Formats: sequence, C-alpha cells, structure tokens
Amino acid sequence: MTISFKISENTKEKMIEYFEDKKRPKTPAYAVFQADEADTVVTLYESGKVVFQGVSADIDAALWKETELHLNPLSNIKEKNSEEKKKKEDLGHSKIYYASTIGSDEVGTGDYFGPIVVTGAYVAKENIPFLEELGVKDSKKLEDDKILEIVPKLIQKIPYACYVLSNQEYNQKYSNDIHMNKIKAILHNKVLLAMTEKYPNFDYVVVDQFAAPNVYFGYLKETNPYRNITFMTKAESKCLSVACASMISRYVFIKEFEKLEKIVGMSLPKGASTLVDEMGAKLVKLHGFDILNKLAKLSFKNTDKIKKIVKEGSN
Repeated sequence: MTISFKISENTKEKMIEYFEDKKRPKTPAYAVFQADEADTVVTLYESGKVVFQGVSADIDAALWKETELHLNPLSNIKEKNSEEKKKKEDLGHSKIYYASTIGSDEVGTGDYFGPIVVTGAYVAKENIPFLEELGVKDSKKLEDDKILEIVPKLIQKIPYACYVLSNQEYNQKYSNDIHMNKIKAILHNKVLLAMTEKYPNFDYVVVDQFAAPNVYFGYLKETNPYRNITFMTKAESKCLSVACASMISRYVFIKEFEKLEKIVGMSLPKGASTLVDEMGAKLVKLHGFDILNKLAKLSFKNTDKIKKIVKEGSN
C-alpha cells in the first residue's frame, strides 16, 4: 500500500526530529530523508510531500495526518492512496467484464513469418458463463493445440469480424509513413467499424492498448475512425470480447501459417529469433530472395541478418 500527501513546514520539522534515529543511510533524489517505521517506509521530500509505503502505511499516514491538522487546522490534505486507486480500477474492470462488449486484438505483429491477423468479437453478457466454462483467456497463455480445440466451439456462438493482412500486402504498405502501429490501428478500426454497425447492442468497445489514444487516432486521421473506445492494457485478461478476439486471431494465424509451411514444404519457426534468421537464409538459398516476400515481413531486422548469413555462406 502507498499513501502520500503534502505537509506544512512545521510538520516537516516534527517529522525530521522524530525520524532522526530511524533514517536510512541512503536518501532518494530530492528527499530530506527516508526512514523505517516498523513495517512502513517513510520518505519526506523537499517539496513537503511525504510518502508512506508498506503493510501499515495507512496507520502511520493517519498519525501524521492528525499531526498536520493539529498544527495547521486549516490545512487541506489531498491524499493519494494506491489501494483506493486499485479498488476503483478493479471496479471499472469488473463493470466492463460483465457488460456486453465489442473487443479487438491482433496476432502476428511480432512474427517474422506469417500474416497479421486482427479480429473484432462481440460478447453479449448472457454468453459470459458459456465463455468462462469454455476456458476463454488470452491466446498468448494457451498452447496452439488448445486454441485449435476451443476456437471452433467459440465461433459457433460468438460473432466476429476478422482481417488478414498477407505478407505481400504488408510489404507493399510498409514505409516510413506507414509503420507497424499505424497498420495495426487501421486494421483495428476496420473490424470495429464492421462490428459496431452489425451489432449495435453493446455497452463498451474495448481495444487492447498498443498506443496512447491520441496517437492511435492520429494514425487514423485520413480515415473514418470509430471513436467511442475504452483503451485498456492487458485487456485480454479483463474483457472477454478482447480475449475472444485474441483467440480467434491466433486460430486464424495458425491456419494461415500452415498454408505458408505447405508452400515451402517445411516447418517455419514463429517469433523473430536467430532460428528465424537461420530458416530465412535456408529458404533464400533454396528458392531465392523473393520467397521472403510471400512468407515474411521484410521490415524486420531479421531480413538484414538473413542477407548477411547468405552472403557469408557464399564467400
């Protein structure tokens, strides 16, 4: 728990005197002192801000708040309490979790091989028990086998819109002006416009945040953006429609990935590791550099590494 508020000069003097023998040897930047009071760490800053951190932070904060009000009866204490903030956030997440929502999420943006898949899903509140029983959660926490098992059951009941950007399309679009996050924003906007028009009985539209809202809408200034969005970090664990979108995107990505593997007749590694570089170099040696335009996102640093491996191998 963390509690903080500002105190007056006379209270500062009292605190300095009280904590004289409890100070820590090292003091944070701009702090008068940092001290230990049982289970609480107390930090007093030059500005008069005092921070209480620990299990008993509320008890120690209350004592010094009383001191401040005793010495300065007209003092207006504006307290910041991390526990209260967390409760409010949890309440907000709970409100969204149990509402009817449209959520979107993407897969493939961190993989050199394979397309980008963005999905929007609509979850009516009456379908929440079904999804919980099915075991719906963030696709990144599930193995591919589990995704392949769950998603066919999921899409029988949950409406969705999915957009697949192939590697060729990505390589055509990518430039200094159209980078990965802008492409993601454009694709999220496409599926959200489609879903909100088709399924208007929703309470919230939630996007798993990958850019600040003003930046996100800046990417869409040349389009017709859907604006009434709740942006949430780690939204797939807080909103079931985003979790569904995440899982459906992963399912489609796996299926598209399998198609690419059939083209080259071998398994391809996911992600963007050195294994990917080695496989890329092997493919170039077998099929020529053009094969990467069909299979990979050429803007990734892997492309230069693959060229280097191929060049060194030919010397």
